[in-house]
Amino acid sequence: MAFFIGIDSGTQSTKAVVLDLAARTVIAEARASHQLIGGLPVGHMEQHPADWVAALDRVLRDVVAKIGPDRAQRVRGIGVSGQQHGFVPLDAEGNVIRPAKLWCDTSTTEECAIITKKLGGPKGAIRKTGNLILPGFTAPKILWLKRHEPANYRRLRHVLLPHDYLNFYLTGNYHMELGDASGTALMDVRRRVWSKDAINAIDRNLAKFLPSLSASHEAAGLLLPALAVKYGFSPDVVISAGGGDNMMGAIGTGNVEPGVVTASFGTSGTIYAYAAKPVIDPQGEIAAFSSSSGGWLPLLCTMNVTTVTEQVRALFGQDHAALNAAVSSAPVGAGGLLLLPYFAGERTPNVPDGSGVLLGLNGNNFSSAHLARAAMEGVTLGMNYGLRRLAALGVKAKEIRVTGGGAKSPVWRQIMADVFGVPVVAMVEEEGAALGGALQAAWCVARREGNKKARLTDFTTGTVALDETTRCTPNKANVTRYRELQVLQDELSRSLRGVFAAQRKFAAG
Repeated sequence: MAFFIGIDSGTQSTKAVVLDLAARTVIAEARASHQLIGGLPVGHMEQHPADWVAALDRVLRDVVAKIGPDRAQRVRGIGVSGQQHGFVPLDAEGNVIRPAKLWCDTSTTEECAIITKKLGGPKGAIRKTGNLILPGFTAPKILWLKRHEPANYRRLRHVLLPHDYLNFYLTGNYHMELGDASGTALMDVRRRVWSKDAINAIDRNLAKFLPSLSASHEAAGLLLPALAVKYGFSPDVVISAGGGDNMMGAIGTGNVEPGVVTASFGTSGTIYAYAAKPVIDPQGEIAAFSSSSGGWLPLLCTMNVTTVTEQVRALFGQDHAALNAAVSSAPVGAGGLLLLPYFAGERTPNVPDGSGVLLGLNGNNFSSAHLARAAMEGVTLGMNYGLRRLAALGVKAKEIRVTGGGAKSPVWRQIMADVFGVPVVAMVEEEGAALGGALQAAWCVARREGNKKARLTDFTTGTVALDETTRCTPNKANVTRYRELQVLQDELSRSLRGVFAAQRKFAAG
């Protein structure tokens, strides 16, 4: 009987699940929170990697306590999922040089422009890497360090992503796999190699600081002996390649073969699908990523989802039940109230200087219920902007599997179905990225032990399950209403691009 642990280190917390592979059941879960660094300038979003390690330590201790020391000896592998795009700079000894700049950091617009220009403009960037150079990605964060903190940059010897840093803590090895690496904007996604052009646009020496790229079924290494003793594991626990949270969420929702579409309604919002070959958006709005399952993962990302609804909820002192009740009491379309939810800028569409905008306030809709509904509708319409772009590239959804905090809300799931125009259904196991880590670890161990024909579907089938009690189908009248509202939101976004840039300059003093 073999057990596998999946870890998901996110922006707000770290989660762990223990998978009993024989029973195809999660038998233990744990969670530990961690915080953003406060008091930073607008657009700067950072965390201390030491906080991730502390949270990882806590959830591993917690799940071991739940399964007991005897069953802890049966743990065969651990797979780590982490927030994508974060930049963890290490010195020659593996010490963290400064806090990690995160996926939601939008302070690098100048660096994006510099790299893009050196690559021959937006079309050149897409030709050489498969993606635009966006503030969320890792590459501009590295150039930011070089330009703004040259003393720290001179110490740089290793570049890791958040999940890679946790793998480094667990194994002592510098390692990077194809899926998460594809979100750095330093990789030629078509050929799955580091892009010399992108690297040279920052610093020719940067190539020395990047780990070699590894396939997603290859292990990052074995758990360090001291940690095996600390947690009560056997000495031969394998740490799988792991991956970005979206890549591992794909595995945890069974999105490892064509025809499945997943949407994550968490701090950020993502929608993605498995592809057997690269899907490159000539406009660059859809990210051309590799998966952590051997294929590719065309993906759209919006930066503002539950952060928006949580701020509205806190504003009115509501718990989640009260928020859902308020949304349910307001009409479809929130009485003409439209929220452009760019609280932290936006990535899809690419509006890094964006801010939140409420349009249509009047005496009839100036209420907590209408504002709450406008928030849920606004972020969902924002995600639908990208879903329609995916469809234009040939990735069309017939059903969407939803995960994240937003997926827990029945009223929000119905809004999703009505906005997207297809049925939505949540998963039995809510922690999709953590489950994906456990499943990838099982796949990695099987391949490592000689089963070279092992496929991820051998492990997802019978483990990944839909919660049919959560299924919502589109209401035709509401679908029509939301299509009209989508046109208004898209037009509002386009018309305010210049205003956003001027307003941010004004706010900066």
